[in-house]
Amino acid sequence: MAVTREQVLDWLSEVPDPEIPVLTITDLGIVRDVTIDDRITITLTPTYIGCPATEVIEQSVVDAMRDRGIDDVQIRRVLSPPWTTDWITDAGRDKLRAYGIAPPLHGASKHALLDGHRNVACPRCESTNTERVSEFGSTACKASYRCIDCLEPFEYFKCI
Repeated sequence: MAVTREQVLDWLSEVPDPEIPVLTITDLGIVRDVTIDDRITITLTPTYIGCPATEVIEQSVVDAMRDRGIDDVQIRRVLSPPWTTDWITDAGRDKLRAYGIAPPLHGASKHALLDGHRNVACPRCESTNTERVSEFGSTACKASYRCIDCLEPFEYFKCI
């Protein structure tokens, strides 16, 4: 079966993130490359070293290819350059917001993790009159916040 790089990328755009299923792995920006020669090699960069979803994502990619008749697939895990939340697509940010998770601020560095002051907009009412409740949310990549204006709790996808 002859397959193109664009077809593979299109198939990968349907593979959901296991922790935030409203996002795909292409929305997250973790698909770094696709090469096709004797086999299909898909290069992925995990969101962070030690992410518990890394192996699940890699298996989901292999399964997605096998579902389309592609058995010779190699996953190449690349850690450098490290993934950053700046790689999340605009569509991915919109999906997070619609799902009730505040997307990470664009261009924020890892130093933002240490700085307690962030103007995080509530994904429900868009107010920036919010406060952090806990640095830790339902997963390691999210923090718990509360909107002071609409009183709704929400999670913020931390900048990495």
